[in-house]
Amino acid sequence: MAPQRQRAQVDVHLILRRGDDILLGQRINTGWADGQWHVPSGHGEDRESALHTLVRETGEEIGIAIDAAEARFAHLVHHYTESARMAVFFEVTRWTGEPVNTEPDKCTGWRWFPLTDLPDPLIPYAAQALAHYSKGEPYSERGWEDMP
Repeated sequence: MAPQRQRAQVDVHLILRRGDDILLGQRINTGWADGQWHVPSGHGEDRESALHTLVRETGEEIGIAIDAAEARFAHLVHHYTESARMAVFFEVTRWTGEPVNTEPDKCTGWRWFPLTDLPDPLIPYAAQALAHYSKGEPYSERGWEDMP
């Protein structure tokens, strides 16, 4: 019997830069990684490109408008967290509006942190991606060694 082809969920992640700082929010009431810090992020919907997902999720989660043409690919983490996932990180340095907490039922609020001094706990795959991003490394993997 031939092995099954892998199907990976594509998630997008926004590294919103304000000088040396990035925007992070602390998760609450989601049932996954509550209490941990994370960049704005979201899941792609069927027939939606990664950049379209980024623009849509940014508006939904933090209430700002970004131009997809301004988003720069920053890092990709191919990881296994209960299933195969492709976490695509984009850097954005220009936007319209001010970040607000549009989902207070899922996030305690948004704060700026220096990329060199991030809060703890940070979602592990995001911490890994940001560490590689800060060194200019575009790709990493995580969790495959722990698979059953």
